[in-house]
Amino acid sequence: MIWLGDKRGYLTDWTTQQWVRATGRKVSLATNAWLDGPCGGTTLIGRDFFETYAKRQGLEPVESGVRGLLADFSLLEVENPQLAGVDERVRSFYEHTAVFELDGWSEWHGLFRPLGGALSALFSRRLQQLNVPLSPLDTARGMSSKVVPLRDPASGTIRETAWTRELHATGNVIYAGSYSITRVPRHPSPCVKVVFPLPNGNGIVVMKAEAGPGGSLLLRSIGSRFGEPGFYFTVQDGDGMVTARYVASLKEQIHVYAAEAGTVRADHTLWIWGIGFLRIHYRMRSSAP
Repeated sequence: MIWLGDKRGYLTDWTTQQWVRATGRKVSLATNAWLDGPCGGTTLIGRDFFETYAKRQGLEPVESGVRGLLADFSLLEVENPQLAGVDERVRSFYEHTAVFELDGWSEWHGLFRPLGGALSALFSRRLQQLNVPLSPLDTARGMSSKVVPLRDPASGTIRETAWTRELHATGNVIYAGSYSITRVPRHPSPCVKVVFPLPNGNGIVVMKAEAGPGGSLLLRSIGSRFGEPGFYFTVQDGDGMVTARYVASLKEQIHVYAAEAGTVRADHTLWIWGIGFLRIHYRMRSSAP
């Protein structure tokens, strides 16, 4: 790995950032707050990122009591009344995530598994971020799930919720992301926003919420142009400006549904150029009495 100094970081990361700057658009966060979110430094992200981030932002971590990815699921129902039919067990998972134990397994499309290995070697293991399991054996011993809402002490409201998942078998951080509800310019109803800190910026997934069959929930980052749900890379430019690149070729869907007693399941599918390259299946079991 070639190190370019504390400001630019590693060559592989800096090259990706230059691609974003060359192909994206510069926007002000003051008028595009939906593109704001936690940004990483030039080295490790890892399990302790959000502890440092909370101190830097003056936020209070909430580490006891009710802790969910979404403080109030019903906020997604604004201008989207069909979501009122989502099963209460699915709602409970999003509002009480901390009491659920997770396990999961992955299925790679054969043509893309070598690419997943290359990305892991170049980025994920070094950054301890987005370490998607390459083999079902990686998840055989389960994973941890740490849910920490971050509260604004002035208003008492939850600004976002940090969710960090780590594989027991390898110690690798699978995801370190923050969850919140946002609105985007080209979609009529509230969306789920997930931000993954990356060097000098972040990856943002904006997912529209839809009612699925049998009381299930569909979260879909599927759109075609800037301002719609989908995947965005951002790079910090300073003075409240970022360069944002909408990646229309990358799409995903998470299907969340109630299963056996005390259990919620999710099927997470990702596509690139229309090809489904990765499926991750999750089982979330409530440990509440």
